[in-house]
Amino acid sequence: MSTQPTLFIPHGGGPCFFMDPADPDHAHSDPMWQPMQDYLAGVIATLPERPRAILLVSGHWEEDAFTVHVGERPPLLFDYYGFPPHTYTLRWDAPGAPDLARRAASLLADAGFATAEETARGWDHGVFVPMKVALPDADIPVAQLSLRHDLDPAAHIAAGRALAPLRDEGVLIVGSGMSFHNLRVRGPQAIGPSTAWDYALTAAVTDPDPQSRAARVAAWEALPQARFAHPREEHLLPLMVALGAGGDDAATCDHRSSVLGWSVSGYRFG
Repeated sequence: MSTQPTLFIPHGGGPCFFMDPADPDHAHSDPMWQPMQDYLAGVIATLPERPRAILLVSGHWEEDAFTVHVGERPPLLFDYYGFPPHTYTLRWDAPGAPDLARRAASLLADAGFATAEETARGWDHGVFVPMKVALPDADIPVAQLSLRHDLDPAAHIAAGRALAPLRDEGVLIVGSGMSFHNLRVRGPQAIGPSTAWDYALTAAVTDPDPQSRAARVAAWEALPQARFAHPREEHLLPLMVALGAGGDDAATCDHRSSVLGWSVSGYRFG
């Protein structure tokens, strides 16, 4: 069994890839979102082998302790607002992965983290929107892991390190967020600052020295335009988990696109 890489993927804005009311269950995005959609649609084919399961951390779920969803068939949580009616009837019926969820919680507990379980919450759009593009047949089980509400970068990197053994067990670890996430700015006023931030973040993430990489990304607030890019950092924290799980493996910028004046990147470890 091949070792899986870990990924930090952009999940777009709301149901951005499914805005065509004539064909809501297939990805049809505005041309602005097309490069991101194409990246997501091709990402599984770039893996060394098809994963047996996916552990996904979304920027849209926070708990006091790292919490795993152990449901067999989680519903969808339509946690976006102001979109066309058909986007609230989307379906993505992948099975849950309760055994993987409990294995992840065990690894976190062994590393000294408090953990909890959840059964009722639906998969938020940080899960089902990008995964509906990447896995339209919904045929790989998925377990969701929450962020920790304190958003401590070092703790999330350490949690990723604790989860790294899953990579040798056929599990793809995915952080789902946005490398730029300031909804108050778009268009020309966003281009310069978001580009400066994106290149600084990418330089930190792709630092060839793993210890320096982790330190630079944990200190993300010191990077140019950090708080312009992330007034609140919940969409950046899934990157910390993916980076930690990536360990000493080389890191690359897997995707870069421009949407709404934002420069947005995705990253791969291993």
